[in-house]
Parts: sequence; C-alpha cells; structure tokens
Amino acid sequence: MTYTPLPLTAELHDYLLAHSTAPDEVMAELIAETWSALPDDAGMQVAPEQAAFLRMLTTLTGVRRAVEVGTFTGMSSLSIARGLADGGRLICFDISEDYTDVARRYWKRAGVDDRIELRIGPAAERLRELPAEPHLDLVFIDADKEGYQTYWEELVPRVRPGGVLLVDNTLWSGRVLDPQSDSDQAIVAFNDAVVADKRVEAVILPIRDGLTMARRLA
Repeated sequence: MTYTPLPLTAELHDYLLAHSTAPDEVMAELIAETWSALPDDAGMQVAPEQAAFLRMLTTLTGVRRAVEVGTFTGMSSLSIARGLADGGRLICFDISEDYTDVARRYWKRAGVDDRIELRIGPAAERLRELPAEPHLDLVFIDADKEGYQTYWEELVPRVRPGGVLLVDNTLWSGRVLDPQSDSDQAIVAFNDAVVADKRVEAVILPIRDGLTMARRLA
C-alpha cells in the first residue's frame, strides 16, 4: 500500500495559519521586530505554528521543568514559558547576549520572565551544570546543527521517563535526502542516531522544517 503525502504549498500554509489561533500582540511584535532588526538571521526564529505547538504541548503535558538549547530572540522560550504548569521553570542556554537581550524584553512584557533562567555560554559545557538524574519534563533543541548529538547525549539521561524531547530542523529543507555541507551531514547523522536510540521512541513531524518529537522510555 502506498501513501502520497500532502504537499504543503504556500497557499495551503497560508490556510493553515488562517485557521489556527493567531499570535497575540506580544508574539506578533516579537516576530516583526526580529524580521526588522535581524533580517539576515530571522529565519532562525521558530514559525508561528511551531510556537503554538510548543505552548499547547507544554500545557497538555503539565510541564514543570523544561530546558531549551538555542533561544535566539525568544519566541520558542516565550511559548514554552506560557505553557508551564504553576511553579514551572524553564532554563535557556544560548551563546548570544545580543539576541537574548531581545528575548528578555519580551519575556518581561509577557509576564513570564520570573519563570525563565538564561544561562549564557557554550551549551555543551553548561548543560553539565544540570542535575544528572532524570528530572526534566520537556527539552527543546534548536541550535547549531553540529552540536545536536552532544546536546542530545547530555539531555536524554536527564529527561524523566515519559518526558519529551523536541528537536527542530530535522528535515533541513529536504537536504537530508542529498546532504552536501557539514550541517547537512550533521543532521543526517543525528536523525540516524535518534531512530537507533533505544532510550526513546521518536517521530519526525512535518512542521515547518521538520520537528523531531521523542518520548523517553522507562
């Protein structure tokens, strides 16, 4: 039996957005500022449908302890923080104070800055500051692609059984089918490692540039 996937044309994507809950004023202004101030880098910002998915998943699963690797101007962290259960906490790891200064402003505007801790520095090193035991409910990785495997190996043991790991850009604009650059090769190697990892069950969701969702097994 064969299955023909639905092609997500630009028109169909517009329809998708028009029939999903729209970003509120704070989120819309963050999107606009990022594209206006950082046009060459704004593609690093998660898409509105990804942001909505992050918030909804965080809410539905009752997340209290979350980690993000790669914050940029704060759209994904804002979404996760808004979905946290009462008393929940998000720790963000990033190397740029310039980008995250934008994030801090919007966290404060949205009233979630008290739920977020930002740690500046190489995540490969700073993740080791986290408690080693399984305690995290949710992880979101969206940073340098060559570092994905390192971040994964640091975080999987720290995710509780039943906890969720999300990794962005795992279809990599389709270049996983014909990898050429180092980043292409890194994503292909990462995807191969995830599907072979017996600690999790995983699926790649065709949201925007591909979003891997994995559940930590007991």
